[in-house]
Amino acid sequence: MGRDVILATPAGPVNAWRADPPHGAAALGAIVVIQEIFGVNAHIRSVVDGYAAAGYAAIAPALFDPIARNVELSYDADGFAQGRALVESLGTDRAIGILRACRDVLQTEGHRGIGVVGFCWGGTLAFLANTRLGLPAVSYYGARTVPVLDEPLQAPMLFQFGAQDGSISADDIAEHRARQPDATVLVHPGGHGFNRDVDPAHYDADSANAARRATLAFLDAALRQDATP
Repeated sequence: MGRDVILATPAGPVNAWRADPPHGAAALGAIVVIQEIFGVNAHIRSVVDGYAAAGYAAIAPALFDPIARNVELSYDADGFAQGRALVESLGTDRAIGILRACRDVLQTEGHRGIGVVGFCWGGTLAFLANTRLGLPAVSYYGARTVPVLDEPLQAPMLFQFGAQDGSISADDIAEHRARQPDATVLVHPGGHGFNRDVDPAHYDADSANAARRATLAFLDAALRQDATP
């Protein structure tokens, strides 16, 4: 369903995986899918394709392209180490600049309702896309969000966590509720990476399915509101 495209961004050309609703149907809105530290890999491409099948134009920029192109890392210790190093090398400002470029492309195409859905590191970037770009956002298990939680929301916000996530404590989840009272915070039974269906060590089907239902309901309401004149 999806295809490779190239985006012009302030950080230079960036590859992205793009998918649109089937059979030429009009999109319900547009979604920027934000990767984990492992790159735009099979899991992220399948997420993009899944949102397109649900009626949205969806795109996932390869955020590491300015420093290392076509990154797809394994879910092991080496992959984690490489991913963390790439995140630090890229920096938040360049990542947000790429997300802004995605938003601008989608706006140019006429999509008035645009949101973001991000996972892990991408979950934290989804929150920042809300506070800094004004986009409705869904953050899945964003473990790096606590230090920036005082940034004011500019749009509807949904946080989704796993109750068994060793990287996000119950106290951290409570901080999200206390410091962002206008956001919705959901906690599912799984652990970190519960949506990662290509990774049996972390995937939790019940949590993933419940979170997807919540995400689609959130996007339906938030993007319709965003598109209202």
